Amino acid sequence: LKLSENLEGSLCRPQRSKWKKRPSCSGGLDTENTPNELIQQWSPPHKKILTSAKGKENEENAFVLARRPRKRRESSAGLCLDSLPDELLLGILSRLSLQDLLRTSRVCKHWHCLAFDESLWHSVDLVGKAQLDAELGQVLSAGALRLRCPHTCIVQSSFKSAQKLRVQHLDLSNCTVETSVLEDILSRCKHLQNLSLEGLVLSDSIIHSLAQNTEIVRLNLCGCSGFSPESLAEMLKSCTRIEEMNVSWCDFNNLHVQAIANNTPSSISHLNISGYRQNLTMEDVKAVVKRCLNLTNLDLSDSVLVTTDSFPVLQQLSSLRHLALSRCYQIHPAALIDFEKFLNLQTLEVFGLIQDSYLPILCKGLPHIQINTQPFSTVARPTSASRKDRTLWGMHCRLVYKH
Repeated sequence: LKLSENLEGSLCRPQRSKWKKRPSCSGGLDTENTPNELIQQWSPPHKKILTSAKGKENEENAFVLARRPRKRRESSAGLCLDSLPDELLLGILSRLSLQDLLRTSRVCKHWHCLAFDESLWHSVDLVGKAQLDAELGQVLSAGALRLRCPHTCIVQSSFKSAQKLRVQHLDLSNCTVETSVLEDILSRCKHLQNLSLEGLVLSDSIIHSLAQNTEIVRLNLCGCSGFSPESLAEMLKSCTRIEEMNVSWCDFNNLHVQAIANNTPSSISHLNISGYRQNLTMEDVKAVVKRCLNLTNLDLSDSVLVTTDSFPVLQQLSSLRHLALSRCYQIHPAALIDFEKFLNLQTLEVFGLIQDSYLPILCKGLPHIQINTQPFSTVARPTSASRKDRTLWGMHCRLVYKH
């Protein structure tokens, strides 16, 4: 670049002749050997100066029309990325992977601010990350709307301020985390729509925080413990938009089950209340059916007090498509043929009630129903982490941790 500038400058500067100027010859001898015609032929044509000649008012004061010289364009070889607008830089950064984006954030303060712009962190998948310390608070504070980090050891949240979080879809299933840390995270959440806390020890404070998220649609509390029936009832009364809820195999007593049966919102369509053996009674089943007539998926498995008397009650659910009664041992296998009256039922799970040799006979008697096709419930559960598409409740995550 310097070399070209020097060359350009040398061409513009007048050259001093090392020879002395000869005196001109008199009488026109100095032009007799000059090929004027050839010079004029090879030289570029001179620009004609346009003058105004028309009009009597311009006869005395003629003026000249000429173009201004064009400014020389500055060389673009020295263009710096910092001179680009932030919008364009954000567009470039949005193409980077999670690891590259973090490396970029260490370039300078300006790039650090850009790298943690909330538009870049709307969806993050940290599956495979064994431990999260300050990173969790940093990702959530960056404005993440979707965060997935199941089976992770969360040591601390490390929020630098009391700001509320923007997160709407959060999967903390089976994490190793202190209840106090979980309280700190969920107390900042007001816009949750999908939440999975499967297998975690909760508290009344956490359930009260969940009650503030009135827009929640899917709630997975499978295998949870540590909260009272009163806080559970309060949360169910506040969250009136729940469509899918999994409260199976929690550390519940009969009061918890009654709180579910008497307070579950009528908007719910998928409900899993399996695993309560002696605590789920026929009265609870009747209360659930009475409140939730829009149920399409119901799981009552491992409830030994549920009998064939529940069949007429369940038949009131005209929209019921999927029913699970696995290991409800008070139901006799021969009574299962009564499900021919459930014209809209598509799948029936009765694992543990019939022997494999009897299954073909039952399938023949119920040709419109698929029997024992799904041993594990998917109600309100996030998308499995083993899937290659790395989605969360069917939604794509842009930033993915690669280990």
